Amino acid sequence: MIDHFSAADVLESLTTNWLGRACQVLPELDSSNDLLKEMVREGTEDDPPAGFLLLTHYQRQGRGRLSRRWDAPPGSSLLLSLLFRPNWPGSQANWLTMLVSTAAAEAIASHTSLTVGIKWPNDIMVQLGERWHKVSGILQEGEFDGNGRLQWAIVGIGMNVNIPAAQLPTGSTPATSLLAAMGEPVSRLPLLTTFLEQVEARYEAVANGRSPQAAWQEKLITLGQPVQVTYTASSQSFAGVAEATDAGGHLLVRDAAGQLHTVTAADVTLRKK
Repeated sequence: MIDHFSAADVLESLTTNWLGRACQVLPELDSSNDLLKEMVREGTEDDPPAGFLLLTHYQRQGRGRLSRRWDAPPGSSLLLSLLFRPNWPGSQANWLTMLVSTAAAEAIASHTSLTVGIKWPNDIMVQLGERWHKVSGILQEGEFDGNGRLQWAIVGIGMNVNIPAAQLPTGSTPATSLLAAMGEPVSRLPLLTTFLEQVEARYEAVANGRSPQAAWQEKLITLGQPVQVTYTASSQSFAGVAEATDAGGHLLVRDAAGQLHTVTAADVTLRKK
């Protein structure tokens, strides 16, 4: 199922107050995050405002966390980037990933009958039988000012909506799409609208002093599970049990010797019990 839509279609369907009200929809591009970063860094009077949405129907060089590629056939998925100008302290930088991933999980759950969870820190997963499969991923990038406050941030998301099972990517974490999981296509525009509504509501809750950690942690399928933590820069790894997250969204993993590790950036995979 290929259901192309335009920026005018997006604006007509929106119920948000500000998120996505300024938007651009392109047939294809290299990377929505990279293009939006260029737009922000040009420093012109026409800088995109907070809440700007850049969406494409095909991404030639899509990428996810840890520089992994993110591929999807044209017109099959939701591939987009959102711009935020939060002016939050650096300790709250991960809150954007928390609230956006929670919003994505809620949007998928509201448009399907699937059981949806989040694999720390930003993979949206659906349960098929006894296994969890990745259906969406998030990549956050941004810049801090001289006082360590988050000046602006771009959150990109790729959501596998109508990719046929035969065209799904392969990897250590099994992938799926809503089409493959449900056996029927899902219209992308209503899904996008619900997702943006969820993001705006959760962002405004943070602006009113409410941390997104509790709602995000509640959906983490990683907690209470045996995991393997691998630091990609050094290739060092250790095994343990994921116990909780802290206020900044870092994963707390206890190893076999009883030592509690605070994991800020690493590849965390679920191990068999």
